[in-house]
Amino acid sequence: MNFWERIKALARGGRGTKGAQASASSFGNFAKWFMPHNIFTRRSGHALATNETIFAAVSRLSNSIGSMPVKLMDGQFHAITDHPTADLVMNQPNPNQTSLDFFRTMEVLRNTDGNAYALKDYDNRYQVRALWILDPGKVEPVIDKNTRELWYEIQPEGGGKTYYAHNLEVIHVKHIHGYGYKGISPIEVLKGTSEFDRKVREKSLDQIDSAITAAFLLKLAGSVNKEKKAEILDNFKEFYKNNGGVLIQEMGVEIDPITRSFIDTKLFDVEKITRSRVANVYNLPMHLLGEVSGVQMGAVEQMDLGYVQGTLVPIVRQYEQELNRKLLNLNDRRTGLYFKFNTNALLRGDMKTRGEFYFKGIRSGWFKPNEVRALEDLPPEKGGDELYMSKDLSPIGRSEED
Repeated sequence: MNFWERIKALARGGRGTKGAQASASSFGNFAKWFMPHNIFTRRSGHALATNETIFAAVSRLSNSIGSMPVKLMDGQFHAITDHPTADLVMNQPNPNQTSLDFFRTMEVLRNTDGNAYALKDYDNRYQVRALWILDPGKVEPVIDKNTRELWYEIQPEGGGKTYYAHNLEVIHVKHIHGYGYKGISPIEVLKGTSEFDRKVREKSLDQIDSAITAAFLLKLAGSVNKEKKAEILDNFKEFYKNNGGVLIQEMGVEIDPITRSFIDTKLFDVEKITRSRVANVYNLPMHLLGEVSGVQMGAVEQMDLGYVQGTLVPIVRQYEQELNRKLLNLNDRRTGLYFKFNTNALLRGDMKTRGEFYFKGIRSGWFKPNEVRALEDLPPEKGGDELYMSKDLSPIGRSEED
């Protein structure tokens, strides 16, 4: 058995040997990955828990990717459901996660560590039965010096034997990078911004804690003893309390309000700088991070379109190509099968916009009525599977005499 075959045997849980049947883990010789800690369980996210702007950016991206429907399509744009990996990707990538949770978690890891990995798990027939998310901190891409093929070096928690998985056995999505195969962590790029933001906030909180809490300054015409000062102060507070905050200034006494700002207004400028930098790193429109100044309502839909086309499409394309290459064999791809994320689900717009879009599509002959009904989660109707012409809405290909 050569090295590649041994790796396959390990990925299958060492099936074919008696000892593998009694293994508590479906990965057989990979059992050390679960003991004493499970490397498939992610550590708590560092900057996500301390910087709400980064948290908002990562939440926006991960929710967008996780909420997009993903289907296995054929060359005729029909959804395929009877393929072994179709249900795996569409509904349950592993026994513990739904499709939404799986892709959202992968996207969170990609946007924090810069890389997200999922290992393929096989059944007895060597069919992929699960995709297990790995801890990015335990995975390192390496190159075989003889074949130049990409492998993934996987370290078990707490040390122990290192395992290697071929690149076809690992789903790997990442951020941009230079030479090599490991994505750059956005958190590291934003490290200086996050630290600066934290220090400014701490300073502002210190100013609030040390601020003077007095609201008025009482000026007396002459010096008085300690007892008299206490009596005047008590009278002032009692009068203020009993008269709804209204004060009467007597002769010889001056009352000046103390004006102060608990929070330095420059803090809001720092927040804008932080939002701008986070938006630039994650390629997000500013209005998605709460910056709404100067944004016109009519321009929001256009900016959302820019978000989908400029931000999400490249990310989605990476997921699609990884799934196509590593979950579909060559014959599947040659027959036209491919995984597709439906980005149109994010661009449906309001009722008026959708109505105009569907109306033009049906009258122009590039939408069937039942296709529109399907997009609106409505059942098909008889006669709705034909394309219509705008002249008199008769079916395409049928003459007026018919």
